[in-house]
This record gives sequence, C-alpha cells and structure tokens, in this order.
Amino acid sequence: MVCKNCNDILLQNHDYCGACGGKVIRNRLTMKNLFADFSQQFLNYDNTFLRTFLTLFKNPENVIDGYINGTRKKYVNAITYFAIALTLSGIQIFILNKFFPETMSPESMSLKGMKGMKQEDLKIMEDYQSILYMLMVPIYALISKLVFLNIKKFNYTEHVVINMYLIAHVSIVSSMLVVLATSIGVIYMTSVLTLLAFQVLYSAYAFKRLFKTTLKSIILKSLIFLVILVFVIMLIAVVYAVDMYLNGDLQQTLESGKAASGN
Repeated sequence: MVCKNCNDILLQNHDYCGACGGKVIRNRLTMKNLFADFSQQFLNYDNTFLRTFLTLFKNPENVIDGYINGTRKKYVNAITYFAIALTLSGIQIFILNKFFPETMSPESMSLKGMKGMKQEDLKIMEDYQSILYMLMVPIYALISKLVFLNIKKFNYTEHVVINMYLIAHVSIVSSMLVVLATSIGVIYMTSVLTLLAFQVLYSAYAFKRLFKTTLKSIILKSLIFLVILVFVIMLIAVVYAVDMYLNGDLQQTLESGKAASGN
C-alpha cells in the first residue's frame, strides 16, 4: 500500500503516513464522512483553524512570529488563512446579494459621497474584491515596513506575512459580523465603518505585541500608518477620477450625486 499524497510505502496498520503525515483514507467518500472531515477541520475546538483564529485575537505574535520563525504545523499558514478569508468574503457577498439585495444598492449607502455611485461601480468592487484584498497586502506591508523602519526585526517579506494574517483575520471577522448585523437590520455602511475602526485598533494591538513597543509609540506609528494610507488612497482616487473623466463617466457620476442629494 502506498500513500495517496506522496506515494511513500505504507504498512497495512498505518493510519498516518510517516513521510508526509497525511491521514490514510480507507473508506469511500460519503456524506457522513464528508461532514465528519469538515467538522474535524473547522468545528473542533482543537483544530488548527479555530486555534489560529482564537490565538490571533489573544496572542497574535504567537501565530505570526511562530510562522516566520518556522512553526508551520501548530497554526494555519498565512496563505491558507488568507485563502479562507477570501472564500468567506465571497460567501458574504453572495448572501448579501441573494437575501439582502437592497443593502448592496447605491440608494442604500448612508454616506453622501457614495450615493452617487453607479450600480456598475459597486458590481466591479464586488467582482474584484479578492484582487483588491490581494493588492492591499503588499501595499500595507510596504507602509508598515516604512513605519517600523527604525525597528529592524522583520524584512519586507515578513511584513507581507504579518499583513496577510492581519488582513485575513479582519476579513474573516467582518464577513461573519456584516451578515449577522445586516440580518438584524443594521445599515450596511454602519457595519463597514464600525469594522474599519476595529481594523485600526486590532492592527495597532497586533503590531504592539509583535514589536513589543510602548502604547505611546504604537499610537504615533498607527497615526503615521493612517496618514500614509490615506495619501495612497487619495492617489489611487485621483488616478481613478482621471480615468473616469477621460471616459466621460465623471460628469454622469457627479450629476447622479446631485440628484441623490436633491431627493
């Protein structure tokens, strides 16, 4: 008998492969063992996903420092955790569009500046949400590297890992809470803004524990991070506005915003 994962030789009484650690599967796939496998991976208290999720709240440095320094079995690795976040984010968008479509329309946006958005713009944001999340990682990593330039603990690649974990964790929490809040009648944009505040506070908390800095220092560095991030967002917004102007969409969007304000 050979391992189906790595083709290493197995004895008949082996339950796990000695080479790759993969579990030996002898039974044919059924709904019962499919659910059992799902439960083992995601619902058991001692499974790696739940352990990673809870530890990132309490001691994020254990997960992130551990992965960077070579601990790869105890917690979910950064790429897999990020992939789980993207999956849950996609499920969140599906649920909102399917069961609460009114929350995803421009008319439901409570911010004045967002009422002029076209449905096509929102659809583009939804369709490319995963790509936007992936683009956020290197940008956030570059900013955090600059902000903590005086602390030479992590290189740029390690900052990518840090921000991948943090963005993924905030995304997972957001995906669950936004759906829950929307289902009980909380305005979508209210949930989003609240979770943005959570992202800022959680990121500051995680960076403080990772870099073992003082409260005063992390507040200052968080403000610097936000200033740089706002500048980057404004730069992207200018590029987007120029593109809209060249395509003739800017005037139409402004007129839609004025019409929404008049109502």
